[in-house]
Amino acid sequence: MTGISSVSGYSSYSPYSVISNGGTYTKAAQGASELAIQEKTKAQTTGLEAGGENLTSAKSALNVEDGAMQEVTEYLQSIKELSVKASNGTLSDSDRRSIQDQIDQYKKGIDDIAGATTYNEKKLLDGTTPDMRVASDNNGSEEVISSKNVSLKALGIEDYDVTSGDFDMSRIDKAIEKLSSERSDAGATTNRVEHALTYNSHAAMELNGYQMNKEEQNVSDAISALKTKQALDAYQVNLQKKQQEDKERQSTMIFA
Repeated sequence: MTGISSVSGYSSYSPYSVISNGGTYTKAAQGASELAIQEKTKAQTTGLEAGGENLTSAKSALNVEDGAMQEVTEYLQSIKELSVKASNGTLSDSDRRSIQDQIDQYKKGIDDIAGATTYNEKKLLDGTTPDMRVASDNNGSEEVISSKNVSLKALGIEDYDVTSGDFDMSRIDKAIEKLSSERSDAGATTNRVEHALTYNSHAAMELNGYQMNKEEQNVSDAISALKTKQALDAYQVNLQKKQQEDKERQSTMIFA
């Protein structure tokens, strides 16, 4: 019965496309507002995930920074201990010279740390790197990672010397206080970064869950729509078949 038309082109039919794409809309014709929401959700999710990667790098930089400052703190405490020993009036000049030699080694260790502590080739502790701004999402939110300066000059102990016997030990105390303040600032920044990381992780998880639920619903709706179309197509084919049979019957009666 050549007069009966067939239904084809299911691959381009909207519900079929939604099903084949796992519930993801690819055309505005499938739902303009739904597509806009889908794309916005994906943009927010990818922004949060990219921001999370940035924040993870920032946290690593802060951990490197704090670990190095801990070493500087230990050097300063050792210098303080040696300074107390050097305050003994019974020591000879050679004794104080030996103590100063050890102090100089610690001072060199401090300057080495200040100059060599880096993250991705950025120096973190010599004061030469400007603040590093880290985007945490695609809405303009950011965290600021400040580099520190723990060089001998910045700590105020570049020319610290105990050989004269008349030295100001409070300079070491002030250096320790300055370093403690820098570490407190870095610790506060680390807490903010960790909070932002937690938020990003939860927000991205919620958005991904929302999108997955929406895609599942889209597939369910598309399957329902496709079944309805298939039923209508079958009805149309049967109707065409019946009409064709009626025409053939009428033609037979006329010629009879």
